[in-house]
Amino acid sequence: MKRILNIDDDPTIRMLVKEILQSASFEVISAADGPEGLSALEQEARPINLACIILDVEMPGMSGLDVLTRLKLHSDTQDVPVVMLTCQSTAEDVLEGYNRGAAYYITKPFTREQLLYGLSMIGV
Repeated sequence: MKRILNIDDDPTIRMLVKEILQSASFEVISAADGPEGLSALEQEARPINLACIILDVEMPGMSGLDVLTRLKLHSDTQDVPVVMLTCQSTAEDVLEGYNRGAAYYITKPFTREQLLYGLSMIGV
């Protein structure tokens, strides 16, 4: 079963993403913010066995873009694809996500089909 880490400060979004992914036979690990997500990654056995990370941008304490930068700079996580799932929808926002290393970018509100399509586009 493929595993996905979902990092989002909104509990409703975390639950929705988890339900969508579990219905598509993924195992989901959830984190409420960037530090919690990074901590979850520290607990993972090496090599890290995640199909991808789904990451919000606007979160308290540490933005998703800062988390993304840290993920891409660390040898254990640099190759794990990251899907940005966020309300940040301007062209500049999307480009910033891709420039920092996002593999795919989905804006909220989103549908089940959009989420699963995004994962298929990155080979998950």
